[in-house]
Amino acid sequence: MSAGTPHREELVDVIDDDGRVVAVVPRSVMRRDNLFHRSVGIVVRSSAGRVLVHRRAETKDIWPGRWDLAVGGVVSSGEEIAIAAHRELAEEVGIEGVPLTWLGVGDFADESVRCRCSCFEAVTDGPVRFADGEVVEARWVEVDELAAMVAALSFVPDSIALLRTWRPEFFADPGSVGHI
Repeated sequence: MSAGTPHREELVDVIDDDGRVVAVVPRSVMRRDNLFHRSVGIVVRSSAGRVLVHRRAETKDIWPGRWDLAVGGVVSSGEEIAIAAHRELAEEVGIEGVPLTWLGVGDFADESVRCRCSCFEAVTDGPVRFADGEVVEARWVEVDELAAMVAALSFVPDSIALLRTWRPEFFADPGSVGHI
């Protein structure tokens, strides 16, 4: 963008309970008003089955500094879900050209976020690089270590809640969501 050119804020589709677009708003408005929108989450696993967990940058607009089980983010207005998932993988952890396996879709809502999240799984052995600064550290974790990590550290609540449905083996105690 050249000097003097105003920055265009990302536009986001606001959806109704049936997933129909009812408005298009700037991302800041979606966050401020906690509007129902589409998102993607991708669980990254190694060929040996380890799970990539990562810690979000302190500059993130939602849940800064927390750990996460899924790479992902907001789907831009008009963007196809699979394209958004591949974009998020490339932007956040530098993974490109990896096939995605569909896990399912689920809704999540709390005082900060209201989204319909399409969840996928990707299998890769890396390398992982923090391409856009949204992730500050990551580590590969054995599935049997993951429940203890979730219980001990502050994780984002949406990936915990949604992945319980599709990857219950990640959690020793199905009723616990760790520190949220």
